[in-house]
Amino acid sequence: MAGNLQFGQRIRELREARKRSDPTFSLRQFAQALKLSATFISKMETGQFDPPSAENIKKMAELLGADPYELLQLADKPDPDLVEMVKQQPRAVADFLRTAQEKGATEDDIRKLTRRL
Repeated sequence: MAGNLQFGQRIRELREARKRSDPTFSLRQFAQALKLSATFISKMETGQFDPPSAENIKKMAELLGADPYELLQLADKPDPDLVEMVKQQPRAVADFLRTAQEKGATEDDIRKLTRRL
C-alpha cells in the first residue's frame, strides 16, 4: 500500500495530544474503539498503510476531538453523507457549485448563503 504520511502524521499528532490530556488513552484503546488493529493504526501513522474508510476517519475525528472535514481532506476521501446528498440531487448540486465557482463565491459567501437557507 502506498500510504499517506501527511494524514498519518496528523492522526499521530492528535492522538498524542489526547494522550497528554488523558494518560489512559493508548494507541491500543484508540484502535479498539475504531475496531481496527493497533498494528494498522501504527503503520498508517507512519505512512505505510493507506487511511481507513471515511466512516472510520469520522470516528477518529470524534475520538480525537478533531474536525472530520480536515481529516477527510487530508485522506483525500469524500464525506459519505455529502456523496449521498449529491446522488439524491446531482443536477441541482452541480449547478449550484458551478454557479458559485463562476461567480467567484468565497467560502464566506457560501457560509452566508447557508445561513440564509
